[in-house]
Amino acid sequence: MGNFGIGELVVILVVVLILFGPGKLPDVGKALGKAVGEFRRGIREGVDEKDHAKSDTPTTTSSKQA
Repeated sequence: MGNFGIGELVVILVVVLILFGPGKLPDVGKALGKAVGEFRRGIREGVDEKDHAKSDTPTTTSSKQA
């Protein structure tokens, strides 16, 4: 799963071309590129916030006082 060959990519491109037409293809590519960029930025920010939250939590050791 996930291993696309040249043949599969050509079929996908042809289907997209038929669905959207040659005039809309640049717009579809631009929108797809923006979506991927936003997704990557969101993933990166989520990881950064997670790391930041880990560094902000104080690490305390519990010791029993008698």
